[in-house]
Amino acid sequence: MAKEDMLSISEKGSEKDTAHASIDVQEAGFEAQGIHVPTTGFVAKLWRAVLFIDKFGVEVRGIERVRPEDRSPRSVADLLDSATMWLAANSTISTFSLGTLGPSTFELGLKESCLAILFFNLLATLPVAYFAVWGPRLGLRQMTISRFSFGYYCAWFPVVLNVIACIGWSTINSIIPEAAAIVVIVLLTATFALFGYRYVHLYERYSFLPVCVIFLISLGLSARYMDSGAFAASGPVEAANILSFGAALVGFGIGWSSLAADYTVNLPEDVSSKAVFWLTYAGLNLPCILIECLGAAEATITRPDWQARYVSGGIGGLLAATLSPAKGFGQFLQVLLALSIVGNNIPNMYSFALTFQVLGRRAQLVPRVFLVLLGTVVYIVLAIVGATHFEAWLDTLLVLLSYWLAIFSAILIEEHLIFRGGRSSNYNSDDYNKPQHLPLGVAAAFATGCGIMGAVLGMATQWYVGVLGAKIGDPAFGGDIGFELSCTFSAIVYPIARYIERRFESPACMRTAAEGAAEYAATEKH
Repeated sequence: MAKEDMLSISEKGSEKDTAHASIDVQEAGFEAQGIHVPTTGFVAKLWRAVLFIDKFGVEVRGIERVRPEDRSPRSVADLLDSATMWLAANSTISTFSLGTLGPSTFELGLKESCLAILFFNLLATLPVAYFAVWGPRLGLRQMTISRFSFGYYCAWFPVVLNVIACIGWSTINSIIPEAAAIVVIVLLTATFALFGYRYVHLYERYSFLPVCVIFLISLGLSARYMDSGAFAASGPVEAANILSFGAALVGFGIGWSSLAADYTVNLPEDVSSKAVFWLTYAGLNLPCILIECLGAAEATITRPDWQARYVSGGIGGLLAATLSPAKGFGQFLQVLLALSIVGNNIPNMYSFALTFQVLGRRAQLVPRVFLVLLGTVVYIVLAIVGATHFEAWLDTLLVLLSYWLAIFSAILIEEHLIFRGGRSSNYNSDDYNKPQHLPLGVAAAFATGCGIMGAVLGMATQWYVGVLGAKIGDPAFGGDIGFELSCTFSAIVYPIARYIERRFESPACMRTAAEGAAEYAATEKH
C-alpha cells in the first residue's frame, strides 16, 4: 500500500476518533447537568441528531433541573422578561376575541363587560404570578413541580390535561382563513420553540410592540362608532351572564398557571421574589385587560356595514372592518396582526414538549426538539379539521381550563403554604424524578375528584348545565360557577386528605434541600 494511502486512512481514522471524542465530551457535559443521553435503540439515534444541532444553539435540556451554576448571570433584561414574556403571549387576536364574548355571546353591555374583564383578570392571574416565583427558587418546570403535590404517578392527570390545553390553544389560534399566514405562523412558532428558552424570550421581548400599535390604530379608527350605553338591568339572568363570562375570562388568565415556572427557571436562584411576582402580574394583566376591553368595545360598533362584516366574517371580519379606513395599509396591518398568534403559540409548543416529558422516564428520554415537531404536526391537522368551529371551541376550552386549573392551583398552593411552610428549602429539587421521595399522590387525586364534582355541579356550558349552575338565571342556560366550586371543594378536601396521607407515607417523601444535600455529600465521601 502506498504511503499516501496509509496517511489518508490514518487521517480519516483520526477524524473519526476526534468526532467520537467530541460526542463523548458532549454527553459527559450533559450527564453532569442531569441530562441522560441514551446510547442504544431508536431514541439514541434521535439524540445523535440532537448532539449535532446542539452546536447551532438549540436547547437540549428538557425537564431536568437547571442548577444555579448553569443559569444566566444576573441582568435587568432577563428580569424584565418576566413581564415581556406575558405581554407578548397575551397581545394577540385570541385576547381580543375573548373580550368580544361579553357583548356577543353573553349579551352584556360594554360597561359590565369591562368591569368583569378587570376584576376576573386580576383574580385569575394571581396563581400564575405566584408560580413564576417558584421557577428560580427550585430550578424546575411547572408541571415537574406538580409532582411534589400530586406524586410521580398521579401527576399524569394534570400532565395529560396540560398536553391537551397546549395543543388546543395552538389549534384554536391557528384557525385563520389565510393559508400563507398559517404557514408563516407554523414556521416561526416551530423555529423559536425548537431553539428553546433563550430564543423564546428573545422573540417575546419585542414582538408585542407592533401588535399594541395596531390595536391602538384600530381603536382610533373605530372609537366613534362604539356604543358604551347605560348599565343593563340587574337581576338573576344578568348575574348568570356575568358569572359565565367570568368563567371564560378566568380560563384564559389562569391558563398560564400550568406553564408559569417554565419561563423563569434560568433566573438566578436568589432573584427578588417580589420583582418576579409583580413583573409577571403586570405583564399578564396589562394586555389581558386592555385588549379584552377593546374587543368588548368593538363588538358594540353600530356602523351597519362593519356589523355585517362581523356577522359574516367573525373576529377577522370585525378587525378588517375597523382597519378598513386605512385602505392598503390597513390590509398590511391585518397580516401583521395575524402573526401575533406566534407569540401565543410559541409558549404553548415549548411547554407542550416539557409537559410531555413529565409522563415518565421513557417520555423524558425523547429529545425535547422532536416533541416540539410532534406537537406542531398535531395542531396543524386539528386546525384544518376544526376550521369552522372557532368560537364554540374557544368558549368550551376556556371554561374547561378554568375548572381543572382552579383545582391544580389550589392543591399546589396549599401544599406549598401548609405542608412546606412556604419555603423553597423544604423541597429537594433533585428528587423530581424519584418516586420514593415524592408524595403518594392519593390526597391530590382525591381532592381533584372532589373538585371535578364541584365543577360538574356548577358548570354552565353549551353542552351541559349543572344542577347548581341551573339555579342561577335562566335554567336553560344557567350561570357558570364551576371554577368557584371546583376550587372550593378541592381546597377544603386537600389539607385533610394530605394530613392523613402523610401519616402513611415515609418521611423520605418530604425530604428538604438540606437532607438531600447531606445524602449527596455522604455518597460522595464514600
